[in-house]
Amino acid sequence: MFYHDGGKLQYPVRVEEPNPVFAKALQQAIGGIQGEIRVCLQYLFQAWGARGPAKYRNMLLETGTEEIAHIEMLATAVAMNLEGAPLEQDRAAEDPLVAAALGGMNIQHVLTTCMAAMPVDASGVPFNCSHVYATGNAAADMLANVVAESTGRMLACQLYRMTDDPGMKDMLSYLIARDTMHQNQWLAAWEELGGPKNHPIPNNFPQTAENQDFNYTFMTFGKDNSVPQPQGRWSEDHSFDGRSDFSMIHMEPQGTIPDLGAASPKSAVQKAQQAQEV
Repeated sequence: MFYHDGGKLQYPVRVEEPNPVFAKALQQAIGGIQGEIRVCLQYLFQAWGARGPAKYRNMLLETGTEEIAHIEMLATAVAMNLEGAPLEQDRAAEDPLVAAALGGMNIQHVLTTCMAAMPVDASGVPFNCSHVYATGNAAADMLANVVAESTGRMLACQLYRMTDDPGMKDMLSYLIARDTMHQNQWLAAWEELGGPKNHPIPNNFPQTAENQDFNYTFMTFGKDNSVPQPQGRWSEDHSFDGRSDFSMIHMEPQGTIPDLGAASPKSAVQKAQQAQEV
């Protein structure tokens, strides 16, 4: 069950000088692949499918709920940046396409929402959940969450640099701070779940069943020795999980050229592809 507090925002949102172009940029933080809708749904679906210790489910629910409030803040910021903006509905009605092109704003803010936010990214592409990751494996999900918060923080930092509005900088400073917390939060949970010692993920598959010739081997695929080999810790040092040492090989084909045989006469192919009668 979810509750709301009469529309009160989690953190103050204010705009001193409305900017419809910045409103368009803020849409990325709402409906982009780095945005708040993505992490909100990711954490909630991870929680709703979580098995095992209840504390991980509860933590995910708490943070997913927090992200709902971040969507609300950003939607409010979009609306405020459109309020009183140079391109009002009456001016847009005169020549909306030209005005939108010159102003750089999203014309759908005028045509579709009466100057309000939408569940789309900065290019107007609707959010479609294709980047919502919920595997059911707690360690894998925590690492996915770190990546989500990292890209989200990158976006928020860039938005912070794009505006001179004190109110927007204050709101983004808050969101950046929460991204910092969440990155550390997910890493703390991942570490509590075993960290490097519990790699590779999943850790309930016996590594003795792996092909031992390739489970800690970095493969280089340059056609000849003129192609530089990307050497680093991953090619010559101790493995991350501490169970082996990395090595590097120049990969050669291990299999032969596949022969799939003739096509079935029951499929929609050319006669020349079918098996010939002897």
